[in-house]
Amino acid sequence: MAFFALLALAGCARHRIIPRADHHQHLMSAAAVRQVSAPGREPEEPLSARQLIGMLDEAGIRYAVVLSGAYYFDGVDQLGRPGVYEKVRAENDWTAGQVAQFPDRLVAFCSFNPVADHALPELRRCAESRKFAGVKLHFASTGTTITDPDHLGRVRAVFRAANDLRLPILAHVAAREGYGREHAEIIVNRLLPEAPDVPVIIAHLWGGGAVSEPALAVYADAVSSGHPAAKNLYFELAQASLVAGSGEMYEMLARRIRQIGLNRVYYGSDGPQFGGASPRTVWGHFRTNVPLTDDELMRIANNVAPFVRR
Repeated sequence: MAFFALLALAGCARHRIIPRADHHQHLMSAAAVRQVSAPGREPEEPLSARQLIGMLDEAGIRYAVVLSGAYYFDGVDQLGRPGVYEKVRAENDWTAGQVAQFPDRLVAFCSFNPVADHALPELRRCAESRKFAGVKLHFASTGTTITDPDHLGRVRAVFRAANDLRLPILAHVAAREGYGREHAEIIVNRLLPEAPDVPVIIAHLWGGGAVSEPALAVYADAVSSGHPAAKNLYFELAQASLVAGSGEMYEMLARRIRQIGLNRVYYGSDGPQFGGASPRTVWGHFRTNVPLTDDELMRIANNVAPFVRR
C-alpha cells in the first residue's frame, strides 16, 4: 500500500509541473482570419490578447511570446502585389496593440517574408517602434528556400540586421518540401554566424513540419560540440510531442533534448490557431509522453527567455 501511495504522490508532483512561459503563441485579427480562410478547412475565429490571457490563466502560465501573423499576408505568391506591405505593417501593428494591453504578461515578435523587398525596412520599423521584443520568421509559409542562393542572401541580410538591432530571432526553418540535414547545415554554417550576439530560437524543436531527426541531429551536434555559431542557439517545443506521435520518436526527442542541454529548451504551444490545442493541453501531452524525469521537466518549465521580462 505504501508503494502505491508513493507512486500516486509522484504522479501528483509531475502533474504540478507547469511552464512559467509559453514562447510560441499567436493571436488572430479579423483581417488574418479572412486571409487564411480556405474552402474545406475549418474556419478560424478571431483571437484577442484578452482571450489568450484567459487560456494562460487556465494553464497556470504567467508569460507568453505572441508571434505576429503578418507573414500570412506575405507569401511568395504575393510578392510584389500592390498593398501587401501595407497589410503586413497593419498586422504587426495590430499585434503590438493587443500585446500592449498586458505588458506584464505578453511580449510581441513582428513578422514578414524575409525574402521580400520590404523585409529590411519592416524589420527596422519594428525595432524603432520599440513595441517588439524580437522577430518571427516562417520559411514554409513565406516560400523561403535557403538552398536558393538569392533567398539565402536575403535571409542572411535579415539575420545580420536583426543582430545589429539586437532583436532575437525565432524561426520556423522547415521549408515547404525537402527539409533535412542540408538545410540545418546551411542554418548553422551560413545563417547563425550572421547573428552571433542575439538568441536564435529554432521553432518546434527541429524546425517545424514533419519530424526531421537528421536536422535535429545537426543542431544538437553543433551545440554539444561547442560549434562557435551555436553559442546563442536555443529551441522551443511547440507541438513537438504531438507531431512525433510514437514511443520511439518520444525517446529520440528526449535523447536530443538532453544532448542539447535543458537550459537551451523553452516551452511553446503554437496555439491556438489552425486547430492548435491550448497551452495547457500541449504541455500535458509533452509532459505525459516524452520520457524526461520530473527534474528535467521542471528545469524546462522554469526556463524563461530573457526578452520575455524586459
